[in-house]
Amino acid sequence: MTNGQATLSKTKGCKSAFVCVVLYARNLSVNIHLPEKLVSVLVVGSLALDSIETPFGSVHDAIGGSATYISVAASYFVNPIRVVGVVGGDFPRSAITFLEDRKVDLDGLQVIKNGKTFRWSGRYHYDLNERDTLSTDLNVFEKFDPEIPEKYRKTRCVCLGNIDPVLQLKVLDQMDNPRLVVCDTMNYWIDRKKTDLQKTLKRINILILNDSEARLLSQEPNLIKAGRVIRSMGPRVLIIKKGEHGALLLTDQMTFSAPAYPMENIFDPTGAGDSFAGGFVGWLARTDDTSEENLKRAVIYGSTLASFCVEKFSVDGLKDLTYLRIQDRFREFRELSRFEDI
Repeated sequence: MTNGQATLSKTKGCKSAFVCVVLYARNLSVNIHLPEKLVSVLVVGSLALDSIETPFGSVHDAIGGSATYISVAASYFVNPIRVVGVVGGDFPRSAITFLEDRKVDLDGLQVIKNGKTFRWSGRYHYDLNERDTLSTDLNVFEKFDPEIPEKYRKTRCVCLGNIDPVLQLKVLDQMDNPRLVVCDTMNYWIDRKKTDLQKTLKRINILILNDSEARLLSQEPNLIKAGRVIRSMGPRVLIIKKGEHGALLLTDQMTFSAPAYPMENIFDPTGAGDSFAGGFVGWLARTDDTSEENLKRAVIYGSTLASFCVEKFSVDGLKDLTYLRIQDRFREFRELSRFEDI
């Protein structure tokens, strides 16, 4: 092989017919993408226009929303990603084109021509864990009523963004026995609709939430104990995101602590959690494997996509990624906590 060349080969140790890339040059000038896997994931959540200020810059009416970040991140592992959501007539055509280029199926997207898209604006402090919400205008999202197209209803993998748990239940009622349901939630729903949320939890496989949400839902300050309480509510697997301190993966038999990637440049943490969910569910859908070892890999792939997300505003950090960049960072994550036995 000459410089700049690569070959694809089936390699010993590859999982689930995963095609490994064998490189014969350090500085590869071509983009190599993960071979396509035609597996669908249904994503239900918000599509929004965000105006964000951080100490490092600002954007106005940039595309955002849970369904946007989840679908873009997941699209690096499987396609098509099927999105159910709602936008107004002001949602940019360029955003639609971007999602379609990522092989996101938008047949489930409601476009209210005479309405306005959900908008959120916020300001982050130098400690990017702290932010002030400046405005929230639900607009067409206020009356969002998810209708799942007939062709989506047999989708075997579902990812529910952090929408009203009543709507999450409505989505599940329309589905034809999905094999895997991953769900996100937030403080607002835990505070205001805990009973409905508990009904949702009985029907899902995996719950993703952050540390403050886990403590609120479980009424338990210790995260390990909180995980036990929450898993008793229904989900077999729980992921507790801890921001710059990584994430916990909890099952009945296992506790796995994933590190956070040591970032030098963080421009915008908006969408990091949803990008995590997208990378996580995308990997599980691709491999069709929910063993404990593969759940660990999925957490690291989720963390990998989240780390790209925060490097730029909006979804710009998730644009034009390649298999090599994703895999290189995955390996860097692995090395962060790897050490030799004595």
